Amino acid sequence: MCDMGSSSTDERRTNTREQIRAVALELFSERGYDKTSLREIAERLGVTKAAVYYHYRTKEEILSSLFDEHLAGMDAIVEWGQAQPPGPDRRREILQRYSALLAGPTDEAPQLTRFLQESQTSIKELATGAGMRERFQQLSALLVEPDAELVEQLRGRLALVALHYGAFALDEIPGTRLERRDAALQVALELGLH
Repeated sequence: MCDMGSSSTDERRTNTREQIRAVALELFSERGYDKTSLREIAERLGVTKAAVYYHYRTKEEILSSLFDEHLAGMDAIVEWGQAQPPGPDRRREILQRYSALLAGPTDEAPQLTRFLQESQTSIKELATGAGMRERFQQLSALLVEPDAELVEQLRGRLALVALHYGAFALDEIPGTRLERRDAALQVALELGLH
């Protein structure tokens, strides 16, 4: 016999966790990671701090949960890239896959990218910050040949930066989010395939 009460409880728990994550990301983006407390997250949600604490014991746990999917996506791109022969086809596909990851299926992905970019100093010592740096370096390494000149190494890294910038910082430029993302990908490809 199926316990319907358990299923309903699991759905509410998942929904609450998602609400906490969404509000935390909003506050982290508005106020900064360091200046946001669990109490403020609870207040914005209209729940007690204990309710937030039930789901996440620390801000870092919330932050980590926000980036889990993104880091897994980066890992998949790195794994794919490492299995491919070096060259322009691999670089092109890595940049296209990373662009798609940054765009994400929802509006949360660009907000997450913006938060990461603007909060580097706040999170650099946290496990999430270290994980992002490590994966960024892995992707960068796949975009250049091992013996590449300094200029080529810089182009590879700038290609990734162009994708990051295109994911969140082009709101003042006319066009849709998709058009701006495609423009950033075009610039990244020009840098990465030079």
